[in-house]
Amino acid sequence: MRNWFTAFIFAALMTIGMHAPAQAADVICYNCPPQWADFASMLKAIKADLGYDIPFDNKNSGQSLSQIIAEKDNPVADVVYYGVNFGIKAKAAGVVEPYKPKSWDQVPAGLKDPDGDWTTIHSGTLGLFVNKDALGGNPVPACWKDLLKPQYKGMVGYLDPSSAAVGYVGAVAVNIALGGTDSDMSPAVNFFKELHNNQPIVPKQTSYARVVSGEIPILFDYDFNAYRAKYGETGNFAFVIPCEGTVVFPYVTSLVKNAPDKDKAQKVLDYFLSDKGQAMWANAYLRPARPIELPESVKSKFLPDSEYARAKSVDWAKMESVQNAFTERYLAEAR
Repeated sequence: MRNWFTAFIFAALMTIGMHAPAQAADVICYNCPPQWADFASMLKAIKADLGYDIPFDNKNSGQSLSQIIAEKDNPVADVVYYGVNFGIKAKAAGVVEPYKPKSWDQVPAGLKDPDGDWTTIHSGTLGLFVNKDALGGNPVPACWKDLLKPQYKGMVGYLDPSSAAVGYVGAVAVNIALGGTDSDMSPAVNFFKELHNNQPIVPKQTSYARVVSGEIPILFDYDFNAYRAKYGETGNFAFVIPCEGTVVFPYVTSLVKNAPDKDKAQKVLDYFLSDKGQAMWANAYLRPARPIELPESVKSKFLPDSEYARAKSVDWAKMESVQNAFTERYLAEAR
């Protein structure tokens, strides 16, 4: 009897502990992980300036969308952050509602939903985040096709394109760079099929720490993560814009439909787009959504503009419309 009672008390305490963060939180933001886009500093600043506790959340874009759909009748999250293609899907699923944050009018038309169901807060350029110390003496790859060489076997990582926004952006970047179009994803499918023979590492979650540690020497990732490592970590890191080209990708936020703390959620969305918020994203090497000048101290740490000339914008609404078809082919042919 004593053993049963002890187990019962332990289970009860565990249940309380599991629910404590949600109860203590003022705002719930899905997909706000501390190691991505420097959300650690952003949420700390929100606590200091607004007084709101927002717990970190390590979902990726696809998992966040699945969760708010599952919770549609009883929402838990107030705010959700994801790649623009998932913002488009969320609007179509009816799980977010219009809100135009302060300074919304300064965000270019192509970077926001006209009704306010999603708004870009920053963007990144997709490329190769490289831990040079973990390459085993091999040169830093310069092109997408370099990754297919046997010398990089087991060294290349990319997030799962069937789930994570950055994974699908990598697929789009490869596809466009290797001659595909917004209606023909065959070059990307064929590339991943061939890369699979080189034993890539395919995580579902953000993998910054795994690159820093050397576990993943080469990762399809954004410039802001690579610069963060290059200028903030111990080691030798590089960001490569592949010779064949790449793409720029917006990240957006939405107000969850029937959010439990709607007023606070709106103030958080205002903060992301405020002068201070945009400057914080810039200091984390992200491109602000509003047309503010990058501090020279930040701009000087980016690759030259001549390198960024290979980074193209694409029609992400169109790419979202073909994402399911690509995912099916990727899972059937390339994984």
